[in-house]
Amino acid sequence: QVQLVESGGGLVQAGASLRLSCAASGRTFSNLAMGWFRQAPGKEREFVAAINWSGFNILYEDSVKGRFTISRDNAKNTVYLQMNSLKPEDTAVYYCVARSVASIRGTSPNDYAYWGQGTQVTVSS
Repeated sequence: QVQLVESGGGLVQAGASLRLSCAASGRTFSNLAMGWFRQAPGKEREFVAAINWSGFNILYEDSVKGRFTISRDNAKNTVYLQMNSLKPEDTAVYYCVARSVASIRGTSPNDYAYWGQGTQVTVSS
């Protein structure tokens, strides 16, 4: 079992930056592929970004490319999502996710067995 705890959400104005963190426990962190999803009110959960165990294989959803950066620190068992140039359409609950293999598989929520409780990000215009 993997436990995931997100932090770093909040209310910001458009154009601002936020950094989300996710602390993982329960499994050897370097054996896990990690990622982030988000869900806006009335919408389905949407893939944001994923990173493999080494950090050398990364995927981004098209709308966040060039603005968001996913990274990980295996010594700290933590994955990060640096979000720059935030837009109102980025408003959502952001979920940290993990899968119990080291490689990225895809962008479906079904590809990730473990989910955090979510952290709210609100971007005002």
